[in-house]
Amino acid sequence: MEVKFFCPRWGCENLPWDDYLQKVRAAGYDGVECAIPNEMTHAELSEIWEKVEQHGLEIIPQHYATYEADFARHHDIFAGWLEKMRPFPALQIDCQTGKDFFSFEQNKTLIDLAVEHTNSTGVEIYHETHRNKFAFAAHITKEYLQKIPYLKITLDASHWVNVAESYLEDQQEALDLAVSRTEHIHARVGYPEGPQVPDPRVPEWQEAVQHHLAWWDEVAKRKRKENSVLTITPEFGPYPYMVALPFTQQPITSQWDVNVYMMQLLRERYQ
Repeated sequence: MEVKFFCPRWGCENLPWDDYLQKVRAAGYDGVECAIPNEMTHAELSEIWEKVEQHGLEIIPQHYATYEADFARHHDIFAGWLEKMRPFPALQIDCQTGKDFFSFEQNKTLIDLAVEHTNSTGVEIYHETHRNKFAFAAHITKEYLQKIPYLKITLDASHWVNVAESYLEDQQEALDLAVSRTEHIHARVGYPEGPQVPDPRVPEWQEAVQHHLAWWDEVAKRKRKENSVLTITPEFGPYPYMVALPFTQQPITSQWDVNVYMMQLLRERYQ
């Protein structure tokens, strides 16, 4: 099994791309995961891809920003985003897909749009388990996975823990199915009252860390049997995901350091 680690651009947007990519490479990442807004131009994308290539890194573009509640408009904007990405080679795409209140058939239409993109470009699209999107909860995602055998996911279990307000002890069947279809991991640790523990390095949050490690271990075990590539993005985010101190709005810890810690922990664990 090969394991590749990707650094989120999220939280580092104020760093110039060259400075950011130098920092990414020095930290030991294999590439970057970068959110691509709907309004980003072809010229802007070309510049990003050129710089990432110059630094010898790989890129996972991320779709996240199609929010429209009207399904027809949502569909067309998502289709436009996919078309915009067509010229740009990527290892894979992470996709926050659909809406939690769209019907099954509506969300499946969007999933099938992604399949068409993969069939025509060769770039796999993995659908992220994310609040507000179709895969917002373990029991809901279970239904999609059961009914759509070609559906593959990015597992970000922190969202499910938050939605269910539990460590999903009573949803093992849903977790087992999710693990069997996970191709990419967002390694953020959630807890029942929130999608991100303040710091995964400290003793008081180890219960949450151990639950997530157990799920990621199962994905890694399957990938090892398949002798396939496992991609992981440590994805602890900035404020408001990260707790800020009152009045000063200063983060209580370093987002960058926490993500590097998580990368190093998982690299040692899986390699």
